[in-house]
Amino acid sequence: MPAPPVIVVHDLIKRFRVPGATTTFVALTLPSLEVCGGEAVAVVGPSGSGKTTLFHILAGLLSPSQGEVLIHGVSLGVLHGKDRDRWRARTIGYAFQSFNLLAAFSALENVCLALDLGTTVPRAARRARARALLDELGLGSRMHHRPGELSTGEQQRVAVARALANAPEVLLADEPTASVDPETREVVLSRLLREVHISKKVLLVATHDRSLLTRFDRVVHLDQPDLPAATPC
Repeated sequence: MPAPPVIVVHDLIKRFRVPGATTTFVALTLPSLEVCGGEAVAVVGPSGSGKTTLFHILAGLLSPSQGEVLIHGVSLGVLHGKDRDRWRARTIGYAFQSFNLLAAFSALENVCLALDLGTTVPRAARRARARALLDELGLGSRMHHRPGELSTGEQQRVAVARALANAPEVLLADEPTASVDPETREVVLSRLLREVHISKKVLLVATHDRSLLTRFDRVVHLDQPDLPAATPC
């Protein structure tokens, strides 16, 4: 019997209020989506099609205006406050487009902070895990540098290490290969895909780079909402 999908989305709509007005605009429309364990999915669409909005909803950072999102059968609509924060720390790894690294902390400390929030393993083990991830991503000699002392590509790799730190069930990466050199792009993408194929995680990557699409199991087009996005596991 096939395993149930990890992510299920039904009739998802997100509206935002226009600043200074009483009207709203629709930032995202997604009729359906199912993503299974061990599946790597590329999410494409022009700027403004809702890629980042979708990822924020899947991470529990935004609530949908309409529709339902379930991850491992848990409806995000029933999680609030600290319960949602704890769920996110355990379940979601998110490499943000803007990295969102803490400027006052080193690369190692940024990754350790994610582990501090999402696991109860001893501090020494958390630090060893963070070191191993940074070393694996080619940052062994840079882990004590702060974000302002790192290149864009190095910051991107720190953000990916932080997303991977808790071995989350769902990995979200928003334009993880934008504005980086080809070598960094390959390091980042290969590491994310490895996590999916070896550990059977779920990976969603928002990208404008259509040359990467053959590396994924499936492509979801947010600019063409009439295309079926759901697929049986």
